[in-house]
Amino acid sequence: MANILAEATAALVAELSADQVTENETVRELHGRDESYHLPKNPDVVVFPETTGEVARVMKIAGRYQIPIIPFGLGSSLEGHVIPESGGITIDFSRMNRILEIIPEDFLVKVQPGVTRNQLNKELKKHGLFFSVDPGADATLGGMAATNASGTTTVKYGVMRDQVRDLEVVMADGSIIHTGNHAAKSSSGLHLNGIFTGSEGTLGCFTELTLRVYGIPEHEAAGRATFPTVKHAVEAVVSILQAGIPVARVELVDEASVRQVNAFSETDYAIEPTLFLEFHGNEAGLAQDVAFTEEIVAAYECTGIAFETSTAGRKQLWEARHNLAYAFIHGYAGKKMMVTDVCVPISELADAVMHARESIDVLGLVGGITGHVGDGNFHALLMIDMNDPEEIAKAQEMNERIVRYALERGGTCTGEHGVGTGKQKYQALEHGDALVVMEKIKRALDPDNLLNPHKIFNPKSEGAIL
Repeated sequence: MANILAEATAALVAELSADQVTENETVRELHGRDESYHLPKNPDVVVFPETTGEVARVMKIAGRYQIPIIPFGLGSSLEGHVIPESGGITIDFSRMNRILEIIPEDFLVKVQPGVTRNQLNKELKKHGLFFSVDPGADATLGGMAATNASGTTTVKYGVMRDQVRDLEVVMADGSIIHTGNHAAKSSSGLHLNGIFTGSEGTLGCFTELTLRVYGIPEHEAAGRATFPTVKHAVEAVVSILQAGIPVARVELVDEASVRQVNAFSETDYAIEPTLFLEFHGNEAGLAQDVAFTEEIVAAYECTGIAFETSTAGRKQLWEARHNLAYAFIHGYAGKKMMVTDVCVPISELADAVMHARESIDVLGLVGGITGHVGDGNFHALLMIDMNDPEEIAKAQEMNERIVRYALERGGTCTGEHGVGTGKQKYQALEHGDALVVMEKIKRALDPDNLLNPHKIFNPKSEGAIL
């Protein structure tokens, strides 16, 4: 194996250049982990391509020497997506970070996969546009497409898959395809955008993305509404959605999470279940939406509601929400965060959140609950002592409980974080025979199973063909 790796590395240097290929241990360690609790494993070599053609040449070399390929953005994933379980070649896309074209008339942008969300929005702002998907982390757009990321704005604008018009993909054999076009819709052929978005690097490597963008709203208002219980808060959200109010964000933060927010962000929010809300629109319409929302939440025993229309006020509110994970990490030094991620039908959300909170308390774990409750997606943030096997086992049991609860009620084991290795074991339970169809697609496009192996598809699962 060492000889094969040496030959492959020499071939990579010959095809690229010495400064684009490294076996440096520190660099390999940085590419052997993500932000999850999953155990790290280093790649054998890391490459830094700068063009689509270079990616294609790397893929051909990997195929020739039968070495796995693992795409890498910023490593902000939460289910072990970028961890090279079998070693191999990690392709770091940080040098492919150019915004290639902005097409304001069509509300489209073409970017390389290493472009980050904030980088794109800074450039789009000059054209009065913005990119809507907001997962919290300043992730790369290639990584966001790979995991079908979503986040706080999904309730109004949709998930990553809804924004993808076209992907340039380098396949396992080094061939290059496009999955779509610039048209707003198409009835031609299979929906390859949908198949590749969310494939987590198991079907190919993205080298260009054409994405939908939006006009910056004329006015925005953000606010907080507090309630006596989580159930009251979630039921208020259901009524807001049923009323047809075009809410742009609606986030739930439970009492334990509010406490951590206050300690970390130096805020003085009431320690009660809280909804963080945001509305986009014109001035008159926004005033009506806010007034209607205030009427609705009052019917659910809202204990307080306040809105911010200033940029500074909105920024402080959403920074507090986005920094929630770091608030827990900072508050429990020495512990590792485990983030669960399920999505259920809206009608099941209140009971699902209560079930999760009760499970945390019964198991004696430390953590809070937050979620994008406008689309039924919520997370438990658990702080775990990774040196305590009993605590690790309890956290795993917690995850098992809420996943099975979600699946039994027509939900999914992951709303936005993806499968990676962490949610592999639930794929057959969630998809049934459809998983066999997915495995057949994987085998057809990657017959040697070199593209991010051990992710999504589990060779040990019943009926697996890999």
